Amino acid sequence: MFRRFSKWVVPAALVAGLVGCGASASEAKELTVFAAASLTGTFTELGKTFEAAHPGTKVTFNFGSSATLAQQITQGAPADVFAAASPATMKTVGAAAVSPTTFVRNKLEIAVPAANPAKVDELEDLADPKVKVALCAAQVPCGAAATKALDAAGLKVTPVTLEQDVKATLTKVELGEVDAALVYKTDVLAAKGKVQGIDFPEAEKAINDYPIAVLSKAPAGDLAKQFVDLVLSQQGKDVLTKAGFEAP
Repeated sequence: MFRRFSKWVVPAALVAGLVGCGASASEAKELTVFAAASLTGTFTELGKTFEAAHPGTKVTFNFGSSATLAQQITQGAPADVFAAASPATMKTVGAAAVSPTTFVRNKLEIAVPAANPAKVDELEDLADPKVKVALCAAQVPCGAAATKALDAAGLKVTPVTLEQDVKATLTKVELGEVDAALVYKTDVLAAKGKVQGIDFPEAEKAINDYPIAVLSKAPAGDLAKQFVDLVLSQQGKDVLTKAGFEAP
């Protein structure tokens, strides 16, 4: 569920200090960004960068399944920016998204526990009924990508669990509750050694493009445009590529 946070109450003395530094009281705002769960690390970092450049502004994130976030937006959730893990998900919000722009791409890897107890080496191993597999639900971008990859390989995999976003899917691997999962390369890197990542050729046929857009009813429209500009800037690209995302 989405949450709405109250705006800061800024003391008059602090406002005066901000004005003296080139910031006006009108800039003391909240920017709300809805973003795919796989963007948690990178967008959190970019949010801190944005706040430092905009004194008095608080960036609030709602990370989760792109499909769930899109549903919240269509139901009227207050948000300024939407960054989805697939163009198909972005399309579901319709005209609410103003000129979506693809900013990165992401592809899947097989994630296994650090010790790899099931000895998974390739995608075909996931079809073994003895191997416990976690997948994202089909309606979310990581699940749709997994379906494409498995179809490309001609494999039938019966997961023991279907999760609502990629972070939840990876957590099943980190906790040792499953032997393997199909998640994004960026999430394997973000796990920092808690899991192993295994590349497989069919991942090239299931790459997800990530679009970002200012929302038409954004309460903080000007700030929203500036945040999107940051994501699209070289600084934003550097943060994203370092995390394993690919250029579009």
